[in-house]
Order: sequence, then C-alpha cells, then structure tokens
Amino acid sequence: MKGMLPSDQERPHTIIKSIGSGSFGTVYLAEYDDTKEKIAIKKVYQDQRYKNRELDIFKEIKHPNIVNLVNYYYTPSEKENSEDYYLNIVMEFIPETLAKIIKSYSKSNTTMPFLDVKLFSYQMLRSIAYCTGSGICHRDIKPHNILIYPESNILKLIDFGSAKKLQKGDTNIAYICSRYYRAPELSFGATEYSFAIDTWSVGCVIAELLLGKPIFAGESNIDQVVEVIKVLGTPSKQQIKLMNPEYTEYRFPFIKSFPLSFIYRKVKDLPKEYIDLLKQLLCYEPELRLHPLKALAHPFFDELREPDIAEKLPKNFGLGLLFDFTDAEIRDNSEVINKLVPQWYEKDKP
Repeated sequence: MKGMLPSDQERPHTIIKSIGSGSFGTVYLAEYDDTKEKIAIKKVYQDQRYKNRELDIFKEIKHPNIVNLVNYYYTPSEKENSEDYYLNIVMEFIPETLAKIIKSYSKSNTTMPFLDVKLFSYQMLRSIAYCTGSGICHRDIKPHNILIYPESNILKLIDFGSAKKLQKGDTNIAYICSRYYRAPELSFGATEYSFAIDTWSVGCVIAELLLGKPIFAGESNIDQVVEVIKVLGTPSKQQIKLMNPEYTEYRFPFIKSFPLSFIYRKVKDLPKEYIDLLKQLLCYEPELRLHPLKALAHPFFDELREPDIAEKLPKNFGLGLLFDFTDAEIRDNSEVINKLVPQWYEKDKP
C-alpha cells in the first residue's frame, strides 16, 4: 500500500498487551526486540478510499508537549480472502495518564501540589497554542488523552483521531468531544465553531486538577448544559447567540452564577489567580476565552518565570519546556513573548 514503510516492518517488535480500545481501534504496548525500547502502536481500520486524517496531522506536527510519531505502516487483515488493511501508528510510549494521577490524589484525599498544577496546566496550554497556531482543533481534550512522564512531569497531548483543520465558514459536526469537557456551544448544537472549544476543554481539565473530579459532569447532552448553568448561571440571549445563532430549542430557568471559589472551599491556601484563570477560560462567549498563549502570561504562572524556578522543577524538566516557543505558538501573538520569556533566561545553544 502507498505510504508503507518497509524499514519499520523489518524491525521486529513484540506486542506486550492492549492498553486501550474503542470505536477508533486498539492501542498496544510493544517493544522493539533489539533495543527493548517500548513503543505504543495504534491500530485502526484503513478505508482504502480515504486518507487517514489523524496520520496526516501527525506527520505535520512536532511539539515537545505532543506525543511523537515514531513511524507508521500498514498491515493486511488476518481474515481469509479479505482486502482490508489496517494502519499502525507507532508513537513514543508514555506510562501515565493525567486521569490516573488525578484519581490517585482524589483516592488518597490529598490535593495536587500547586507547582504540579501549574506545570501541567502550562504544558496543556502550550500544546493547544501550538495546535491553534497550526490550524488544528483537537476536539477531544480530556485527562485520558493527556500523558505524563512521572519522574519529570513532562506532559504530552495524544489522540488526534477527532482532530480537524478548521477553516472559517466550514460546517463541522457538533457531536464531538467527550461530554464532561464539551464546550457549551457544542451542547447548543453549533456547527461553525472555533479553536475556543479546545480552550474550554483545557479549562475543564485545569479545574479538575484541584477538584479531583470533573467540574461539569452531566449525564446527557442537555444535563451537561444544566451542570454548566449551575456554576456559570443561565446564559443570556446574547451569549446563546454568540455560541450558536441558530439555537432556539430550549429555555432555561434563570439561575445566578455560582462563586467558583466555593467549589474549592476544601482546598487550603487556594491561589486567587487560579480561580481568575478558570473564569477566563470557562466563559460562555467563545471569543472571550483567553487565547492559550495569552493564558500562559496569566499571573497564576508567574512562579514559573522566577529566577529560582530551575531549583524547584522535577528532574529532567528542562527550562526549554517553559520558554522555547515555536513559530506556530506565537503566530499573531508575538507581543506576549516579552512577558512569557524572562530576561534572565538564555536558550541552550545547539
């Protein structure tokens, strides 16, 4: 098949176990027989009439907070007389999910350290700043799609199976993104939405880091809207119009917004900057949500720009993960860089 990489097929590897499955296919943990290097292989059915959008996106992107594409190849179906093929996307293997880390803190009834919250939040925002600058909307950001190297706290965004390059004026499906992290304009049926749906999702994940559970956990699409309303209050007609001008189906009782700080009343010494950041990420109007790069300049992250930050960082977490920005990230937002890169920082020379 076109695109097959024989060199990768000739390098023997052993499948260890399945580590994930769904309608998209199956993800396996494997290792190369010669080096014992662990890899993740996502195996999906490949309709020969179409290109695989996830692979096309993967081949285009490269960022320290996005999982690396190692290789890809095709394999025929094991069914007799079948002409079906499967695409195998080979990626770096990262052992931990953010979902598991959040759950471990919740189970032990402890709070994630604020520095870890900042590092995870910062890296998530960097990953979607890069995607946005590259014209890519991920459309399924959630803790299960965020991987962590436990020793270093380096974060990587994965699973671009729902991702799409957004073009202004294009009609897109509204039923996208896992429910708890679904932007309200999607729940209101919008089909012409923006990269701000990813910003909302990241805001939900950031909220979950200290809460220990999803901030909005609806049991259905409409119930999801209700859960958001319980916190943000009933959206005005103007706000609904900004989310989806075509939405006319439901009317909701008037409910006042709920103080976010009250939700976190059990968190000791909660930084007020954290609440302020959430308010600017989790707002109804898509255009008012902070651009992810500008969100990095929020005072909540000021600690990461202090001269002694290197002494606080985990082992192998290089300063470049904080300050070495790609052209895609800073596109149309170059004025923010002076705030994001402190004067004391010197980029490592190659």
